[in-house]
Amino acid sequence: MADQTNQTPNFYALLMGIDCYSPNQLPDGSPIKNLRGCVRDINYVEAFLKETWKIPENHILKLTSSANASNPSEPLEPPEQLPTYKNIVDKFRQLTAMASKGDLVYIHYSGHGGYAKTSYPKIKGANGIDETLIPTDIGKPEGQHLRDLELAKLLQEMVDKELVVTLVLDSCHSGGATRGDESDVRGIGVVDTTPRSEASLVASSEELTKTWESLNDGDTRSFTSGRLPESRDYVVLAACRQTELAHEYVINKQTKEFHGALTYWLIDSLRQLTPELTYRDLQDRIIAKVNSLFPQQMPLLIGEGNRVVFSSDYTNMHYTVPVRQVNYDMNPPQIYLEAGQVTGLRKGAEFAIYKLGSREFTPENCLALAIIKNLGATESWCELQPLSGKEAVQQGDRAVLTSASTNLVRKIRLLHLEEAHSEEEKAFQNIKDVLGIGKGWIKLADDENQDNQIDAADYIITVNKEGEYEICDRTGTPFPNLRPPLKISDSNSATQLIKRLVHLAKYHATEALDNFDRSNPLMGKLVVEWMGWLEEDEHDFADEIPSKDRLRLLDDSKNPTVKEGDWIFLRIHNNFSRDLNFAVLGLGANWAIQQAYPPGEGNKFDTIGSGQSVPVAFQITLPEGYEKGADIAKVFATVGSPNFTWLALPPLDEPLAPKSLSRGGDPLEDFLAAIDDESPTSRPLNSVTCPSREWTTKQLKVNVKKA
Repeated sequence: MADQTNQTPNFYALLMGIDCYSPNQLPDGSPIKNLRGCVRDINYVEAFLKETWKIPENHILKLTSSANASNPSEPLEPPEQLPTYKNIVDKFRQLTAMASKGDLVYIHYSGHGGYAKTSYPKIKGANGIDETLIPTDIGKPEGQHLRDLELAKLLQEMVDKELVVTLVLDSCHSGGATRGDESDVRGIGVVDTTPRSEASLVASSEELTKTWESLNDGDTRSFTSGRLPESRDYVVLAACRQTELAHEYVINKQTKEFHGALTYWLIDSLRQLTPELTYRDLQDRIIAKVNSLFPQQMPLLIGEGNRVVFSSDYTNMHYTVPVRQVNYDMNPPQIYLEAGQVTGLRKGAEFAIYKLGSREFTPENCLALAIIKNLGATESWCELQPLSGKEAVQQGDRAVLTSASTNLVRKIRLLHLEEAHSEEEKAFQNIKDVLGIGKGWIKLADDENQDNQIDAADYIITVNKEGEYEICDRTGTPFPNLRPPLKISDSNSATQLIKRLVHLAKYHATEALDNFDRSNPLMGKLVVEWMGWLEEDEHDFADEIPSKDRLRLLDDSKNPTVKEGDWIFLRIHNNFSRDLNFAVLGLGANWAIQQAYPPGEGNKFDTIGSGQSVPVAFQITLPEGYEKGADIAKVFATVGSPNFTWLALPPLDEPLAPKSLSRGGDPLEDFLAAIDDESPTSRPLNSVTCPSREWTTKQLKVNVKKA
């Protein structure tokens, strides 16, 4: 890794690690288990920051509580160095005061996380809970949690000063028994209901409430939702989702060196930092490493994933598939990709593999090629074909789909509406000339197939009276909201038309995704319904979602119409016998696809318990210049861990970051053609259960009109 000396004068850090909790129980008698790797985490991070980033000693603030072998309930450090509630708040404020506008700030917490009875019932309800970081003195009568509203305020003060903040939380909110001899869980496992002082050292209750409500204004684009906004000002890496456990494990079995799984693989990944490595790149590699040890721990990213690590710069997001596992011991070698049937893939789909952090997806930069041989619902095993002279594929590297699966290819027909004329003939010929840039997503329909039948087309291309290309559905009806118009007289219009067709093909492929396997045990177990609606001024993202009887009735429960700015509420219910992971994709009137729930670049799915329901609020908007439109909420539920981020599409009139690699006329073509489609004979690939029995999907539509 290149020396970072020229960046160090504007880099500050606050590091907090708690192994020893004093005393080792809450006032109600609930135990607080000491941990074994948190202080080691902090020392590990500190050494990395000093050695690699050359951060001077006086730029690093540190609070630790180390276990005392002779007295486990008393830490080794003096009181002023302990991560007590007061000391943590004071160090946050000191860090904010030290740094100047534009400086980089890194905050790392390793210790227990938890839940406590809320101190803010006006925001969270009488039975609400606060998510907390648990200071070392929480067991004392005067001990206090650092609550989510307080942490939000402390971060907001840094944002207001225009600091560039990265926060790492190697803790969890739920706890439980140790899983295995070499792992501990960083959570206390109970909701703390101890009556405690409500006098915050961070700010008054009114100030905390105001900050919390301002942060929860949310993103009001069509089909987006969330309690916290995605911020350009800070990024949070958390060890796991709310329903999961953050593990410690032994790095060195001989010396019994414990570390947090997130911290260890975070620093390991940062040591391989490459230019323009984004936080989402970083998260994907960490997930691959942590999941190989703890499959149920999914490190979480909050904030904009396209921000460059330890920088205020941003880079274009490239929608790729992470490599989760690599096995070079097999013949041929295998890789495990975070992609499967639920995202429309089929056996035989081909990927090009690129190094983590790559931004140029060219044949020259390709490390290897991979073909799906064992298709899973959310992940798949692929046969790996390394390219000569290239470095080995590693966990966290990126896979790019080289062409569409045959089930996703859309056919187009060029149709003369009137007697052909030379301009129209030339326009149609231009389409044929550039059809290859469609990357296999589209092809011309045959005039006659082998049965002497006219080949059905998905899209019909015509030239209208204004001399513009027009894309119609199979009935001849033009698709709405395709802009700007493409004049056949413009030399680049045919190329833009093909790109537009590829965009539509991807959009409609996602819209059409469904599971028709009647033996699927999930069939009928996912219930999705519109609950009702509220006017724009009747709800806010910070508000609790109302019960169905408090909502306005929809004009049509299956095909409702609402005004721009109104709120519409979705209910997702799990009737299956076990927990399901789910995500909601929003398919917009402007032909965009984005993950609507859960929000955030790094939050790939949420979990819904058996017999449980999840309500989701959406505030509906129309793209600029639209008078009406229709949005689709497509809900996917899976047994495995899905990743839908690479299905995302921008609005049709915005550029798309490269996703696919064209096979036409490049050096990979001969290699791809030479790959044998037969399964290897030397040793079978790992078996994968029937993928269609592990996922299901439902979708609902809402029509939107101008207010």
